[in-house]
Amino acid sequence: MTITTQRADARRNRELILAAAREEFAEHGLDVHMERIARTAGVGVGTVYRHFPSKELLLAALADERFAGFAEAAREALEDPDAWNGFCRLLTHCAHVVDADRAISEAMDQHADLCHASAEKASLTEFAGALIANAQAQGAMRQDFSVDDIPSLMRGLARATAPQADGPPPISCDRYLEIMLAGLRADATR
Repeated sequence: MTITTQRADARRNRELILAAAREEFAEHGLDVHMERIARTAGVGVGTVYRHFPSKELLLAALADERFAGFAEAAREALEDPDAWNGFCRLLTHCAHVVDADRAISEAMDQHADLCHASAEKASLTEFAGALIANAQAQGAMRQDFSVDDIPSLMRGLARATAPQADGPPPISCDRYLEIMLAGLRADATR
């Protein structure tokens, strides 16, 4: 019985750590220290390191969650008989998540390999590729666009919408999407 209790405690601690990391990374970015995450989770820093020996492993777990959500949105978008509409819904969903979550925004820029691995694990690349192929087959999307272009578009969105200490004011997420999607329409290549 004690072993089961420990496993339940370990699962609870892991969930507390993930929730705290999600909150802290989203608000403060990837520079948050593990000690701060431990305080927010209400656990010792040793508990954090037992579950996640490095910040990169913690970030990978959070990225896996985010990309699983993106993959679910892509799966739902594939059900839309109008593939262009489904694609627009998917990109809008992903863009709003990236815009609201500083951690995933920074991770896409600074840890592209980690995000790619999470996307592959969740089958996001497969679903998004099918959606693109459908939109192209329906004549709605330019033929030279591929699923490999999406990470660059999302990194661009993350950079363009992030507040900066100096330089031009950031563009709104919705305005960036409007311009990006207009450029992906089939008639945009004419």
